[in-house]
Amino acid sequence: MYDALNPSRNGKLKRARGELKASVLPELIGYRLRVAQQAVFRDFAAQVGELSPGRAGIMLLIEANLGVTQGRLAEAVRLDRSTMVGVVDSLEERGLIERRRGADRRTNGLWLTPSGRLLAQRLRRRIERHERRVAARLSDAERTQLLFLLGKLAT
Repeated sequence: MYDALNPSRNGKLKRARGELKASVLPELIGYRLRVAQQAVFRDFAAQVGELSPGRAGIMLLIEANLGVTQGRLAEAVRLDRSTMVGVVDSLEERGLIERRRGADRRTNGLWLTPSGRLLAQRLRRRIERHERRVAARLSDAERTQLLFLLGKLAT
């Protein structure tokens, strides 16, 4: 493995069997974001584990917005509607959420099942510990600045 976020002074990436030239990669925002995302997701999988970060986020959004439609949820997490159908189907098959007919009969609202509520509570606690662990490398000011800067990139 190599440490892509911290090239050595000679501009090379450390690797188990030698060093690789870093090229321009450490200077690319997208590359740094991806490597950081991989590190955060590895920690998430090890510490939270029951669902992927995306599915866990969807569960927490449903919990906070009981009855939200699939379409609105897809917009919120920036997924296309067809992808969201598959995600909702998988959570429903696991018995974590249920679809209920909406007021206008053209849409379904999403609700947590009792086991979904229990899982959401567990996820929230584990995610809070995971977030503290990941953010421990940053000062409060750096964390605030990182969130602000990431927000600027996401718009």
